[in-house]
Amino acid sequence: MPLKQQITDDMKTAMRAKDAPRLGAIRLLLAAVKQREVDERIELSDEQIVAVIEKMLKQRRDSISQYEAASRQDLADAEKFEVSVLQAYMPQALSDAEVEALVVAAVASSGAGGIKDMGKVMAAVKPQVAGRADMGKVSALIKAKLA
Repeated sequence: MPLKQQITDDMKTAMRAKDAPRLGAIRLLLAAVKQREVDERIELSDEQIVAVIEKMLKQRRDSISQYEAASRQDLADAEKFEVSVLQAYMPQALSDAEVEALVVAAVASSGAGGIKDMGKVMAAVKPQVAGRADMGKVSALIKAKLA
C-alpha cells in the first residue's frame, strides 16, 4: 500500500476512535504533504513523503530541545507524542554498525583522504541512508573517519 494511502487510512481510524492528539498529528503530516504537492505541482512518491516526514521530525526535535530549555515540559511532551506518531511512517532504521559499514565503504570507494573530501563521502552515503539514519550522526561519523 502506498504511504500516502496508509496515512489517510490511519487518519480515518483515528477519527473513528476519537483519538484527537493522534488525529491532529496525522492531519499536520497530510497538510505538509499536500502543501508540497501543490507547491511543486506533482504527486509525491513514497520517498518524497519520507523526506517530508524527516523534515517534520527534525523540526519537532528542535522544538523539544527548546521547550525543555525553557522548562515547558507540557509543550515538549506534545512534540514528543507527534514524533512518535511520525516515526511510525519512517522505514526501518539502520543500526549503528550498518551505518558505520556504509561510511567505511564510501570512504574507501571515493578515495577520500581528508576532511576536505567530506562532500564526496556524504554524496555517496546519503542515498543509501536517507530516511533510515539521522544525517547529523552520519555526518559526525564521516568527520571522525576522515580526521
